[in-house]
Amino acid sequence: MNRSIESRFLAIVAITVFVLIVPLFALFLTLSSEQAGKELKDHVEVLLAANSQALAKPMWDFDRESVEQITASIVSSNSIAKVQVRDVSGGISVSMPAFPVWSKHGVRSMSREIFYQTVDGAKLVGTITIYFDRLEALSSLRRAEGLLIGIFVVAVVGIVGAAILGSRLMIIRPLLKLTAAIEATRQLGSRHHVDWQSNDEIGRLAKSFNAMQSQLEQEERELKLAHHRITDIYNLTPAMLLSLDEDDRITGVSDYWLLATGYRRAEVIGHRFADFVPADVRDAYLERKRCRGKGNSVVEITTKFMRADGNVMDVLIAEANKEAHADELALSLSVMTDVTALKQSEARNLRQAITDHLTGLMNRQGFENALDTEIGKTDEEGGELACIFVDLDRFKWINDNLGHHAGDSVLRQLVDLMRPLLPAGAIAARLGGDEFAILIRSDAAERDAMDISHRLCAIFDEPLLVHGTTVRLSASVGVALYPRHAHNAAELLQKSDMAMYSKKRDGKNGALLYDPLMQDNTRHRAEIERDIEAGLANDWFDAFFQPIIDLSSGTVIGYEALLRLDHPEKGIMPPAEIIRVAEETGAITRVGNSMLDKALANLVRLSEATGNDQAYLAINFSPLQFEPTLPIRLAALTTRHGIAPHRIVIEITEATLLHDNPQIRTILDEFAGFGCRIALDDFGTGYSSLSYLNRFPVDIVKIDQSFVHSLSADSPELRHKSRMLVEGITAISHKMECSVVAEGVETETQRDALKQFGVDAGQGYLFARPQPVQHLIDLEINMDTARSSVA
Repeated sequence: MNRSIESRFLAIVAITVFVLIVPLFALFLTLSSEQAGKELKDHVEVLLAANSQALAKPMWDFDRESVEQITASIVSSNSIAKVQVRDVSGGISVSMPAFPVWSKHGVRSMSREIFYQTVDGAKLVGTITIYFDRLEALSSLRRAEGLLIGIFVVAVVGIVGAAILGSRLMIIRPLLKLTAAIEATRQLGSRHHVDWQSNDEIGRLAKSFNAMQSQLEQEERELKLAHHRITDIYNLTPAMLLSLDEDDRITGVSDYWLLATGYRRAEVIGHRFADFVPADVRDAYLERKRCRGKGNSVVEITTKFMRADGNVMDVLIAEANKEAHADELALSLSVMTDVTALKQSEARNLRQAITDHLTGLMNRQGFENALDTEIGKTDEEGGELACIFVDLDRFKWINDNLGHHAGDSVLRQLVDLMRPLLPAGAIAARLGGDEFAILIRSDAAERDAMDISHRLCAIFDEPLLVHGTTVRLSASVGVALYPRHAHNAAELLQKSDMAMYSKKRDGKNGALLYDPLMQDNTRHRAEIERDIEAGLANDWFDAFFQPIIDLSSGTVIGYEALLRLDHPEKGIMPPAEIIRVAEETGAITRVGNSMLDKALANLVRLSEATGNDQAYLAINFSPLQFEPTLPIRLAALTTRHGIAPHRIVIEITEATLLHDNPQIRTILDEFAGFGCRIALDDFGTGYSSLSYLNRFPVDIVKIDQSFVHSLSADSPELRHKSRMLVEGITAISHKMECSVVAEGVETETQRDALKQFGVDAGQGYLFARPQPVQHLIDLEINMDTARSSVA
């Protein structure tokens, strides 16, 4: 150690001498040489300047002798090797000495042109060139300077020697003692001090080292105390703390973690945390671990954890990581929280979010999620998925007449009756209101779905008891299959809904499998909807009139207004489809209002053209048009058109009266009070037609055309029964003070029979078809013309 430090010190001194002293000495010599050279050059320049002026006159006068004298005086100067003077004409050329002695270091030269001032100005007369020796570095030194260099060398040698001796006494010895203290501390583990005292830097170093040793002893005691405190805090914190290494191995756990999990510390330290995760979720846990953030971050992972007693709990692990750096170790601390109760609560909330609270089935949201899942399983496993769409018929009547509480009771009863019919794995949901959906996935999905659909419809063969009242319902069911009928969930639900509506339009109460033709029907229905809207916007609707004839006199006693849509391209469209679609879309009220206004206006035109101001107008209203404001609107229109109320006959069907709605009874009473008459249309087709004559203010009974057609049937038995029915209806109606009108009279035989039975009036193709009012006006004008011609 001593020799190493000393050799390094000597090397530093030697390097210092060569790096600093030698360059300085070389610099000194260079500067001295440059100074001497500069002085010599300046001296030569002075000689050139002075002697060029002195030589000007002699060279102008061609005084060679004077030129040689001046040249000789220049050569006599020190360091001048040679002087050469020449005039411009070459007549004078002086060079001294004739045989110069050149310096071994070489010579330099300087020249100057010689000018003579004449009356005409300066004239060039010649040039002077002086050759002088080049100076060497050492040769340029003067005696004083050499003495100074010698003193400098002696001083440097003395300083180096003193530095070496001082380093031995003042540095090497205390360093040896400091080294011994450090070695003892390292080998023995105890803090040793340095036995050295002085007032210099080494003394302060020894003092600082001893103070550092004392401070380290104090810090070691404090670190041990802090470690004990941190360990106590780690173990006493009421949280499940654990530490993991980079390989997911447990390096430490808190006492609370051991208490919560039931393990002993020796059973978990060194084991991978994934070993305590159940096998069915272990891969998912490891995948989330691989995807966790890098660097100093906090990562939260939810997984399951196997306790020591075998029970599984849901845990949330918040893991804080700090990556290792050059001077720091990697750190990891995880907080494990038991979230089993929270997970159970979330599961309950999810069930509530996707469950219908009334029936316990899935709601629409839950059904849509399940539908996506079942379609995915169908794609993976094959087979077909059937979607059964169920809609209750006449359920609105229960809510309107018995109350929503009764409607809820019906829905619960339906679900109780439906559950035993569903096969294992079927998914049922209440989509809203009285709409239900069922999913069945199997290799024979069509057969199973239709079988269940028919059994669902059979539920309603028996009436349901609701709050002491029996109600009869039916169901319209539509079935669609994936992937046969649809390519995605939304389309499958739409196709089953479309099949259900097709069944509902075809008469309700039954099941129907989706057919692509239904889509054509849907498009056709959409086209009719557009035609209705266009008809309302462009005034395409018209009220055709069909005359009602008194069978006794053959005169016209009234007209029935019939809806027609005169399309500019399609012509007259079938009214039945128009009315059905308008009722389904809710446009029937607007269509009816337009129709009512047109019919009253046409009655005024016809009355003015024929002069018959007593013929009545029979107007049909859809059940959906029976609103409290209908009588007021009719009264306003009749007043505006100037039509007497007794000329208006309101035709109602048994479908309207079947609801037994008090509001309908009130509206009919208002019509009667206003002066309008009430006609019961299609009489005899319902199961309680006679009761309506007693319960409602009916003035006219219209016998259904099916009975009239049967009067001329081929079967004698059918003709006999029909005659008895028509005769009985006529007799009863007359007893109830109602007039009788027969519909659908097409032959004279039918007319004669009706007249024989006492029927008051008739309408049908035998008399006239429904036609525009202008045709009736034209017909009346032609008849008047013919009568005038005969007269």
